[in-house]
Amino acid sequence: MGSTYSNLHYHWICSTKKRRPLLRSEWGARFHEYLGGTIRGLGGVPLQIGGVDDHVHALLGLKTTHCIADFVRELKKASSFWAANAHERQFAWQEGYSIFTVSASRLETVRKYIMGQEEHHRNKSFREELEKFLVKHGVSYDPKYLD
Repeated sequence: MGSTYSNLHYHWICSTKKRRPLLRSEWGARFHEYLGGTIRGLGGVPLQIGGVDDHVHALLGLKTTHCIADFVRELKKASSFWAANAHERQFAWQEGYSIFTVSASRLETVRKYIMGQEEHHRNKSFREELEKFLVKHGVSYDPKYLD
């Protein structure tokens, strides 16, 4: 085969440090735009970004040459710098994150899920949401790291 063909999509979830409600509605949309621009700048494709005051979801496409850990580190570094300098001095991401693969057939479902974050979190906490994803994707975890 003379070329590389891929279709790699991921659902990234990351919360603010100590799950503090630092992502304010006044600048949240600009923050999501900044995340999208940073994803593009790192060579990825932002498909949908959304969240609430204490966490963000992003549906993104990556190349086969991307190292997920390096990509997420740079995304978190750039976005925390922007947020802390432009809007919320105490802004910081939690140390870890969650990332799940998304098949092409599920892209629209995940996109809609991310778009509905505000409504979704009227009834469900971040911890409940994350536990659901971890179980659904067969990820073993220690509950003490979910708080």
